[in-house]
Amino acid sequence: MKVKDLMTPNPTVCRPEDTASQAATLMKQEDCGAIPVVADGGKLVGIVTDRDIVVRAVAAGKDPRSTAVSAVMSADPVTLSPDSDADEAEKLMAERQVRRLPVVENGRLVGIIVTAQLARRGNAKEVGDPSRSSPQIHIVHNIRPLVTWAAGDYHLYGPVAQR
Repeated sequence: MKVKDLMTPNPTVCRPEDTASQAATLMKQEDCGAIPVVADGGKLVGIVTDRDIVVRAVAAGKDPRSTAVSAVMSADPVTLSPDSDADEAEKLMAERQVRRLPVVENGRLVGIIVTAQLARRGNAKEVGDPSRSSPQIHIVHNIRPLVTWAAGDYHLYGPVAQR
């Protein structure tokens, strides 16, 4: 399966000169945790996350209403092309420890793919596979996440963690 089959095309974006507060408002409106940052012509220049705003602006004592997105964003994010394989996207996310990847074609942003989109592709071989070294998250009855570690050390079932 290709990235273009799973990605969100034409995602909401912000510009480097927008404020962190404006980016946060967009995140609230779109119910997302990251917004790609584009310059003239749709060229991707970065990505800003809710965590970026909290850590690099609010916790640093900066006013999000006057702090530019360019001051808090992650510049030059890792990207994929729309024709990349979904397995490649998953591998890249695991290697770089990111949950979102902008999708770029000819330097222009054309979409974004997130871990949930990869999880929904129905790849049954990974569900509950204890040989994986990274945490796996499964939605149980669409209510709570079930987190297991491949090493078998931590299991979270509902609100109680057991070791």
